[in-house]
Amino acid sequence: MRYVALGDSFTEGVGDDRPDGSVRGWADLVAEGLAASGARVLYANLAIRGRLLGPIIDQQLEPAIALGPTLVTFNGGGNDMLRPKSDPTLLLARIGAVLDRVAESGAQLVLLSGANPTGGLPMRARIEAKGDALNERVAALAADRGVLFADNWSDSELARSAYWSHDRLHLGPIGHQRVAARVLATLGYEHPSHWVIDAPGGASGKNIRDELAYYREHVVPWIQRRLTGRSSGDGRAAKYGAWTEITPPA
Repeated sequence: MRYVALGDSFTEGVGDDRPDGSVRGWADLVAEGLAASGARVLYANLAIRGRLLGPIIDQQLEPAIALGPTLVTFNGGGNDMLRPKSDPTLLLARIGAVLDRVAESGAQLVLLSGANPTGGLPMRARIEAKGDALNERVAALAADRGVLFADNWSDSELARSAYWSHDRLHLGPIGHQRVAARVLATLGYEHPSHWVIDAPGGASGKNIRDELAYYREHVVPWIQRRLTGRSSGDGRAAKYGAWTEITPPA
């Protein structure tokens, strides 16, 4: 099985940090889950954090097809939804072109929606309304084309703060495992039994000091990048730009 993942920080794995500072994430976990099923898995991950949908497609799609994959996962548009002037109709058209190109290549495609981060974000209502509308249209597009669709946006459990990292924009380790389990289920595989895909309940316990620290550490730098035209992914390369053989973890 030759599996390549395309996308932004969600697919790169931001929020699921390893001890050495690198990131893992749901796509890595999917590759491990496939290997645990007994398949020989070659894996590439071309996703780079901060990318808008257009650059994801323009910079990752054809290099991915050139690798000759048998399985492709694709997610994009989350960063676009955070921009006030994003156009869901244009995003949907570009996603449709990806579906056509992957189908033409002969690879199996799994289309994903990102999880809904808006519970902890400023301007929640506006962003959530745009995300709801895009997710509904993407789901309909996938159904019309007969494409597998892993719908994470509609998972109300995954929207709880317990599944998210400190920046409230990226999933934490349990969130990534929950998404990986959904992708494997969409493909007809069981996830490894040791994965934790359900976070504990309880209130988050945030106070005004927590909120001020959050805005200082995460919101203000995000605004500064927008104002200066920078991205968190500037200067970064794909973490697995060529095939890497995946073996099941011990």
